[in-house]
Amino acid sequence: MAVVHKHLIIRAEVGRPITEEQVAIDWMNKLVDKIGMKVMMGPFAKYLDVVGNRGLTAVAIIETSHIALHVWDEDKPALLQLDVYTCGPLDPYDVVEALRDFHPVKIEMKYLDRENKLIELPLE
Repeated sequence: MAVVHKHLIIRAEVGRPITEEQVAIDWMNKLVDKIGMKVMMGPFAKYLDVVGNRGLTAVAIIETSHIALHVWDEDKPALLQLDVYTCGPLDPYDVVEALRDFHPVKIEMKYLDRENKLIELPLE
């Protein structure tokens, strides 16, 4: 496999945010399988119950890099931020499909090629 450097950044507003650590871990494991990657460590998740910054963070180290998920559930709709960085092939729409579990009302994303420069890739 040739090493590539792709970075998918997603900002989503969701109607059903993750608030339970084990649910986040299970979802992230399913995502890793869906995108054809392999977990090296984790996923790990932690819920922070601090007013104004309440929400969940989950991370996984994958064979080709990492996945990081952040959810702030105080606002309605809740805010979800997701990074998928990989040194292997990635179909961004497989990730978008996985977000349907959270009932998204809005999804914005950038797909970057980080091989030599930060080049935004077209989403087809």
